[in-house]
Amino acid sequence: MFIANTKENQKEMLAKIGVSSLQELLAQIPSDFLYPSLNLPKALTEAELTAHLHELAATNKPLKNFIGAGMYEHFIPAAVSALAGRGEFLTAYTPYQAEASQGTLQTIYEFQSCMCALTGMDVATASHYDGATALMEAALACHRVTGRNEIILSAALHPHYKEVLKTYTRHLGITLTEAALKDGVVDAEKLATQISEKTACVILPSPNFLGYLENGSKISEITHNKGALLVAVVNPVSLGILQTPAAYGADFAVAEGQVLGNPMSFGGPALGIITAKKAYVRQLPGRMVGIAKDHDGKRAFVLTLQAREQHIRREKAASNICSNEALCALNAVIYLTLLGPAGLKEVAELNLERAHQLAEKISQLNGFSLKNPQTPFFNEFVVKCPISSKEIVEKMAQKGFAAGYALDGNELLVCATEMRTEADLTVYARALEGI
Repeated sequence: MFIANTKENQKEMLAKIGVSSLQELLAQIPSDFLYPSLNLPKALTEAELTAHLHELAATNKPLKNFIGAGMYEHFIPAAVSALAGRGEFLTAYTPYQAEASQGTLQTIYEFQSCMCALTGMDVATASHYDGATALMEAALACHRVTGRNEIILSAALHPHYKEVLKTYTRHLGITLTEAALKDGVVDAEKLATQISEKTACVILPSPNFLGYLENGSKISEITHNKGALLVAVVNPVSLGILQTPAAYGADFAVAEGQVLGNPMSFGGPALGIITAKKAYVRQLPGRMVGIAKDHDGKRAFVLTLQAREQHIRREKAASNICSNEALCALNAVIYLTLLGPAGLKEVAELNLERAHQLAEKISQLNGFSLKNPQTPFFNEFVVKCPISSKEIVEKMAQKGFAAGYALDGNELLVCATEMRTEADLTVYARALEGI
């Protein structure tokens, strides 16, 4: 393929396909949708272009980040990108002759093993788009297993996850019902009256969107007493110190894996994680890698289950999403391997410590208070402000802070990870007090 970098080349290409001009080639596209002329500036040398890019970068004003709300700023060891950037990994496209790609299959197997160790669940599949679609897949699996058509979800589930659930269940005859909150977490007494013989599953995020920790054991007991399944939505970093979903009886556990060695970038790419009890392994979408032996008796990695439309008949597929976030999953494997259980625990403890230190500083400010101060939280929490939270965010940005996520009215969702030092917390509180 050669590029028409001159008018002569362009004319030659157009003549080859039997049209006289570019406009004739694009005649079927309505003119309203055609991009106007680009009017690009003159070409620059490499040195001039590099200098120009540095000038543009210098105009950026980075803010100290105190926003969580689903994407979190964590320290990523340099070894993660150094190893994941090796040539054999960078082409993360699905290997169609999978067993010939033993290295790729091994990394996926290691990813599955890490996810099972982290959540305590029996099985995990190769990665999915993001946490929202992973949850959707788990919810639909519960619908297939139980044959029931109602899904109860916490009112404190991430808003984006709710929207994805609404989109996928809209034409499946599935009803979505929200479980009411009490002190920022699911009201167990009301939930017990909501669940019926029509309920396929209860979706329990912990930490939830507001940062609060749920009583997983209690909700699990209520859910299973009514014959429904429990889908836990977790923050993988928090599992360094918190009870695993398996420990409180979750049937499926899903997560957003961005926090495991993947940068926030501009909100993606993300990493969907699904794990489950062994009984539901054939309901899991995506692919699963296992270990077998070849004809010489040597260890070989193989695709054990492939329950997606790319590999089996569409009507028998558990999912129509083909993508496998292999490179993001590889980042997660390397990150967890570098940290180990002790390192992950330390990171989780730092998150817990920083968030509680900040909460204490904010609660001492005149006019500011914690919402639901009696409810335990992980690395983010809700603050009640004396003025509109949107106004707080705007004014704090002028002081060099991404202050948090503005909720309705005067409520602000604030996050502090291990990336925020004690000095950062002090300066943030002073800036907030100044407002």
